[in-house]
Amino acid sequence: MNRRDLDWDLYRTFLAVLRAGSLSAAARDLDIAQPTVARHIESLEAALGLQLFVRSPRGLLPSETALELRPYAEGLAATAAALLRTASGQGGEVRGTVRVSASEIVGVEVLPPILADLHRRHPALVIELALSNTVEDLLRREADIAVRMVEPAQGALVARKVGRIPLGLHAREDYLQRRGMPASLDDLAQHSLIGFDRPTPAIRSLVREVPGFDRVRFALRADSDLAQLAAIRAGFGIGACQLPLAARDPQLRPVLPDVFALELGVWVVCHENLRATPRCAAVFDGLVAGLATYVRNRGDL
Repeated sequence: MNRRDLDWDLYRTFLAVLRAGSLSAAARDLDIAQPTVARHIESLEAALGLQLFVRSPRGLLPSETALELRPYAEGLAATAAALLRTASGQGGEVRGTVRVSASEIVGVEVLPPILADLHRRHPALVIELALSNTVEDLLRREADIAVRMVEPAQGALVARKVGRIPLGLHAREDYLQRRGMPASLDDLAQHSLIGFDRPTPAIRSLVREVPGFDRVRFALRADSDLAQLAAIRAGFGIGACQLPLAARDPQLRPVLPDVFALELGVWVVCHENLRATPRCAAVFDGLVAGLATYVRNRGDL
């Protein structure tokens, strides 16, 4: 076997071992035998003339070469998945698979009823929901459609701005009864604050004008928005969340609404080559309509 004849299965197995960290775990993920995984790795290493993994007490450690090859293997995997999704949706009927990328909060708290309505109207439609606070690369087809909180800059994408979601500080009522309602940003120093651990550029731009809401003051730091929301709901302290979500919970109370008032833009984005396909058009339009209702009705879908 030479480099030009390499089977895609070898790259797929290579990526599975990279992600899983062992032959046995990769075999379970791929639903194939462990000796087959080992044979694939040996064949790939022999064809490339390179060592890809080193055995250690902690499992298989990727070599520097393997780490350099990883993004290309991930690109192949994304392309293969996109090929299957595209093939599944051929024809005029709304059918096949659509991969949707969204942040944790939107994917868990906002999208389920929207997707349920889409499935009722189009039962042959299959949705893959990828939850991540990173921006999925639509140009590489890691997702077909994305719900983004930042405006896309790539020219090959079709984007529809749905609106703006207001953010505010909130705390559970019993927490405020114990600790008191802060009257100013300075008073936040006397409270248990919930916030981010590692600020992203989007977070920095949002909180730049709120000096009292700073990482060094947080009593709980989490990069998971879901974890922050759960902590607010549990009565841990004061944290920022979307006003439509807070409006659903009768136990949550706004804190300093006249001082801490931020907004997140919301866009539904799709690659221009997919916008006209029946499956993607149905999901794109359904997401736009559902998210517009969420923004307009303060979370009541």
